[in-house]
This record gives sequence, C-alpha cells and structure tokens, in this order.
Amino acid sequence: MVFIGMAPFADAKQNRIFHNALLNRDKRYDGLVFIGVKTTGIYCRTICPARKAKFENCNFYRSATEAELKGFRPCKRCRPDAIPHSPAWIGTQATVNRAMRLIDDGALDSGSVDDLADRLGVSSRHLRRLFEEHMGAAPHQVAQTKRLHRARNLLIETNLPIIDVALKAGFGSVRRFNHCFKDQYKMSPGLWRKDRRGVGWRAAEDLVEPRGIEPLTSTLRT
Repeated sequence: MVFIGMAPFADAKQNRIFHNALLNRDKRYDGLVFIGVKTTGIYCRTICPARKAKFENCNFYRSATEAELKGFRPCKRCRPDAIPHSPAWIGTQATVNRAMRLIDDGALDSGSVDDLADRLGVSSRHLRRLFEEHMGAAPHQVAQTKRLHRARNLLIETNLPIIDVALKAGFGSVRRFNHCFKDQYKMSPGLWRKDRRGVGWRAAEDLVEPRGIEPLTSTLRT
C-alpha cells in the first residue's frame, strides 16, 4: 500500500520548485529528488517523459530507497532505480562496455543490432536505450563512427588504395564508404588524404571529427 501522508520534503515552496523541475524535465534535479505519484503508486525522476502528475498528487523524496520504503514502485520509463552511479546503472554501463568491445571487434560491420543484443542477452530495444543513456548515440552510429576513425587512420598512416582502406575499416563496399565519408567530412577520402598530407592540412582540422557524435576515444559518460 502506498503511504500518502506528508512527504519528506515539507517545505511547500521547495516542493513547488521540484514539481516545476518535473514539468520541465530539468536535468539539474535528476538524482537529487524523486517524485512519488500517489494516484499510480509509481515514483519517477525529474526527467521522466511520462505524463506529468498534478502537484497535489505528488510526494517528494530524497532517494529512490526512501520512495520505495513508502510503497512506491519505480517507473519503467525513467528508471529511477538506475540513476547514474547506482548499482543498477553500473550494471547497465557494464553491458554497454561489453557491447563496445564487440563493436571494436567488428560485431556491427557484418551483423545487426539485433545480433549484437542477442550476444549480450538483452533485447535490441533495451540495448538502444542503454546506448542513448550512456553514449548519446545509437549502436549503429557508434559503429559507423568507429569505422570512419579506422579509415581516417589508414588514410593518413598508410598508402593503401581506397578500396583496401574501405574493407579494412569495416565497410562492406567502396560506394558505402565514399558516401559515409563525404557525408561526415564534406570531401572524398582521396581528397581528405591529400589535404591532410599537404601544406594546408591544418586548415581542415575542423573536419576531423564526425558531426553530432562525441569522439569515441573518450570514456563513457558518467
């Protein structure tokens, strides 16, 4: 049974601030306050995408444990029981780390996200959600960025023909390689190689990292 008495945060003004954070999905309060919805018996994070409860139907708690002790169940959409650095979150990060190692080994060069998820023992939907949470990108985007990074290194460090660069980097065809490379760097692989090796290579430095995705040489989000 859900306890619907006074919430641990007794300051009404402060609770209004917390409720506004819920309405606006304010990340600044994520993990600092948990909202128990008395009409559903579910508690959420401030960033929850679900329909927002009215202020009078909300209790506010300092931790997920406190909310659960009052009888609330964790929301399946925002996973308040798996906030950053909680045991559940660390477990999901481990899954992403395993997936990243498999991607490094070429798991998505010839296989699908569904195949990768099967190898990890999770659903493809869950795997995509984990990658969005920890990496800010879908598995196939991560894999493509890694292929582009490998290709980039081969272009500058070797004299391999473009077709060999494409295949060694993990692209299934030269046509696909050329399309992806031009889309990200706004020039062909051959021109990029020439530009980087020439006098003007520094002028193209802003073209190095793919647009919209953080460099994958950095650590996972924490």
